[in-house]
Amino acid sequence: MDDDSKPVVVRSQDAQAFAEALLQANGVSATNATIIARGLVQADLRGVDSHGINRLPSYLSRVRNGVLDPEAEPTLTQVTPAVALVDGHNGFGFPAAHLGMSSAISMARTFGIGMVSVKHSNHFGMSAWIVRQAADAGFMSLVFTNSSPALPVWGGREKLMGVSPIACGAPSGNAQRPFILDMAPSVAARGKIYKALRRGEKIPEDWALDGEGRRTDDPARALEGVMLPMGGPKGSALAIMMDVFSGVLSGSAFAGGVTGPYDMSKPGDVGHFFVAIKPDLFMSMEEFRERMDTLYKRVVEAEKAHGVERIYFPGEMEQIREEERLRDGIPYVRDEIEALNKEAERVGVAKIKMSD
Repeated sequence: MDDDSKPVVVRSQDAQAFAEALLQANGVSATNATIIARGLVQADLRGVDSHGINRLPSYLSRVRNGVLDPEAEPTLTQVTPAVALVDGHNGFGFPAAHLGMSSAISMARTFGIGMVSVKHSNHFGMSAWIVRQAADAGFMSLVFTNSSPALPVWGGREKLMGVSPIACGAPSGNAQRPFILDMAPSVAARGKIYKALRRGEKIPEDWALDGEGRRTDDPARALEGVMLPMGGPKGSALAIMMDVFSGVLSGSAFAGGVTGPYDMSKPGDVGHFFVAIKPDLFMSMEEFRERMDTLYKRVVEAEKAHGVERIYFPGEMEQIREEERLRDGIPYVRDEIEALNKEAERVGVAKIKMSD
C-alpha cells in the first residue's frame, strides 16, 4: 500500500478537539461545539464513517452560504407534563436533538414516558448517538427524523421521500452491550454514496438508480438519480412513516420539502421526533435487565447458518468497532484529512493531529 492510499489514523480525543476548535472558529458556542463534535466522533468510532467529522466541510459551507445559523440556540416549549416541542431555529441539528432527548429523558424519569417533537432543525448525523444518550441514562428510546428527497415512493421514479433513519434502543442486560438499532429505509444510506464519491470508489449496483432510472455503480450518477428502498414497498412505506412523525407532526418541511445538507440554496427545515421510555414501568429494573440478558443470549447463541462464524446483537458490531478505535485510533483517507485541514486554514485553526 503506497503512502497516498494508506489510512491516516487519528485518536478520538484529537478528532474531538479538532472538531470543537473548528466549529467554535465558525461561530458555534463552546457547549454546542462539544455536542456536535461528540456526535460526529461517535459515528467515526462506530465505523459509520459517512456521518463522522468528514461532514464538517459541508456543514460549514452551509454556514458560509447563510443557510445554517451557527449561533442559533434551540428553545424548548413544554406542551404537557410529558410532551415538549423544541425549535431548532435553523441551527445545527445536534444541539436541538440533544436538548430534545434530554427533555424526553427528564419527563420519562417522572412520568414513565417523554415525547418531544423538534422543528426547524438540520441534519443531526448518526441517529445512534441519540439512542446511546438515552441508553446510557438507563432509558429505552425511539429516534425519528425526516430528510431531503432521495427515494421514490413505490411505483414512482422521482425523488420524494428521504432516506430517513429509523432508530431505537434499550439499556443493556447486566453484562451485555445495549440494544441499538439505527437503520435507513433504503438499501444503503445516502451518506455512503457521498463517502464513495469522496473516496473515488464504486458502489454496489443495487443501491441506486441514475437520472434515467437505470442501476449504476457510479456514485456521481447515483446522486443524480434516486436511492432504492429496501424491501420495495415496505421500505417506501417506512420512509413515508418517518415523514409523518418527523415532518407533518412537527410543523417542519415534509413531502419532499426538506433541504439536504449538501444543498446550499436554503435552510434545511428538518423535523425530528423522540420518545424516551422508563424500562421499569412494568417490572423491576433488575428483572428487565435479566430479560434483556436472556434475549441477548438467545440471539447470539442461535444455531448458525452455513458459513456464519458469529451472530451479533443489533448494534454490537459497531460497539466492538468503537472499542477497537478507542484503543487504536480512527482511520481516515488522506483526501478527508486534507479537506478538514483546508477548513482549519480558512479560519486559522491548527491542523488535525495525527497519530505517530
